[in-house]
Amino acid sequence: KDISPDDLKDELPERQPRYPLTKIYKYEHSDGRVSYPLCFIFSSPVGCKPEQQMMYAGSKNKLVQTVQLTKVFEIRNTEDLTEEWLREKLGFFG
Repeated sequence: KDISPDDLKDELPERQPRYPLTKIYKYEHSDGRVSYPLCFIFSSPVGCKPEQQMMYAGSKNKLVQTVQLTKVFEIRNTEDLTEEWLREKLGFFG
């Protein structure tokens, strides 16, 4: 489903980890180039059970290696998940 990061945060559970977003995102670079990176966002909220965090983290690592994902971001507070946050994260890749 095509959903913005701002809308997605309302769909995420507050105390359970999730892989909420694997998204091809239109990113406009400062030099005018446009790219469509595949972004993988992992939600591991503060307050979720340590067993769940460990289970999701282990399977996340396997998925990232298998699919060879390079744009992998973790979010601890779902309120931080915004378009601006994602653009800022992607800015580190140039």
